[in-house]
Amino acid sequence: MFKKPYLQQFAFGLIAIFLITSCDKDFNEIGADIVGDDHFGFERYVGATVKSYNQKLGPIASNNLPINPLGFYENPAFGTTQANFVTQVELGTVDPEFNNVDPEEYDVDPTEIDSVILDIPYFSKVVDTDEDGVRTYQLDSVYGISESKFKLSVYQSNFYLRDLDPEQSLGEQQLFYNDKDAEIDSYKVPVLLNDLPTSDPQNADGRQNQQFFFDKREHRTVTLNDDDEEVETRSAPSMRLHLNKSVFNNLILNAPVGQLANNTVFKNYFRGLYFKTESLGNPGSMAMLNFKGGKITIYYNEDKETTQDGQTVYTRVNKTLLLNLTGNTVSLLNNSNENPNYINTVNNTQEASKLFLKGGQGAIAIVDIFGPDADNNGIADEVEAIKANGWMINEANLTFYVDRDAMADTKIFEPDRIFLYDLNNKTPLVDYTFDFSSNSVYPKFNKFVHDGIIQRENVQNGRGVKYKIRITNHVRNLINNDSTNVRLGLAVTESINNVGFSKLKTANLNTNSAPSMSVLSPLGTILYGSHSSVPEAKRLKLEIYYTKPD
Repeated sequence: MFKKPYLQQFAFGLIAIFLITSCDKDFNEIGADIVGDDHFGFERYVGATVKSYNQKLGPIASNNLPINPLGFYENPAFGTTQANFVTQVELGTVDPEFNNVDPEEYDVDPTEIDSVILDIPYFSKVVDTDEDGVRTYQLDSVYGISESKFKLSVYQSNFYLRDLDPEQSLGEQQLFYNDKDAEIDSYKVPVLLNDLPTSDPQNADGRQNQQFFFDKREHRTVTLNDDDEEVETRSAPSMRLHLNKSVFNNLILNAPVGQLANNTVFKNYFRGLYFKTESLGNPGSMAMLNFKGGKITIYYNEDKETTQDGQTVYTRVNKTLLLNLTGNTVSLLNNSNENPNYINTVNNTQEASKLFLKGGQGAIAIVDIFGPDADNNGIADEVEAIKANGWMINEANLTFYVDRDAMADTKIFEPDRIFLYDLNNKTPLVDYTFDFSSNSVYPKFNKFVHDGIIQRENVQNGRGVKYKIRITNHVRNLINNDSTNVRLGLAVTESINNVGFSKLKTANLNTNSAPSMSVLSPLGTILYGSHSSVPEAKRLKLEIYYTKPD
């Protein structure tokens, strides 16, 4: 008798085989899709033409990205990246009422703000819990020197992030580009919001402004319950800043009539927050943040009027009002101290010996496979030769070797993944689409059959050796279905689960966009290209495993 788990695995295997064979009717033999390096004696072909090129991007649309960088990141191979940020703010409860206008609504004191707290979560995980329940966290997606400090200033922004583009008759989303930092900075209200002095014990080391760093410690808050007993609350690490009470007293408690009526009006009245970072002369650090998960909590107290035995009684009560960091956002990047080798290489249009991939206002690579179509029949000559030979393609992959000398500096964080896509049509390849593999522990490693995941010299934090990307079905379609031999784009990616594209401010001769998950990444890598000057063992090749016809 089969046990239930075995039956489930057997059924899943049948489903997987059905999906693979259904997606490729011409090549549906068992064993046609091979994962791993054991190719069971298949023939190997590495003679296909491959050409690779660098492409500098420049400013690119960076509004409403799912996550955004903040801070400083120094990469000796590329330069220094500074990431600022601006976001709209929305009322958690529209048209709130406060007892601070009509003296008949309160006894002696009108509504008073106790504190204003900005809280933005970090990506983190618990790595240990001691006997007292104190948890130790590890922060994820923080790049640079651990706990390296920089100056963080939060301002009220007076730059309006409109929804629709008036130059497109309000029919398209308004795009904002990541080179707008200087303009948005000029629109800030010059009153520091996170102005808690170092004389306050909560900011004794300046961690909330002048000496900010991404603190991995959990928060511990002690409050009193209704019985005046202390209650301790622990919460995961986050950016937690005290904001200027008087500013929010004027903005919220004393807002002009109608300005809090709904969020459409409110976002024009209070146009958002601007996060500005400034170097303290050290290498700094940069974190990927979920700003949309952030909130401002206004803690206030006011009189509550009740009637007891015919008498009006006022009781002081504590209340909160939430402001959410939702609405339109823009990631703002500044590059400085750029490595001359990087700049010179990415501005060269010749076939590349080195491929520089860089997120943000960075660079992508372009890859062409199978060479020219000399007879102009729409099919590359090399593809026609493979068709004539009747090869059954078992696997095809592109392997990109890391220039380990250029990337040897341990301060450099190498991207965990690179993304290969259809440059012509701005879409993922068929191998991406029909790869249903997943990693529940680390979703960034989903679609691991298609791959593109860094292979390191050892599993734990070793330096990168290469990236392999399987394009088996893409190659099959070229050979069997006469699909168009499109140019391929290659970029770093923060997440393989999002394949959206962002528009370049100025299109170049090859493309007008780049993957959005590259736009928000501060990371970069240097790979060997296809030029004949690259040693054969490191040169970019298209590797094909095939079976000859009987």
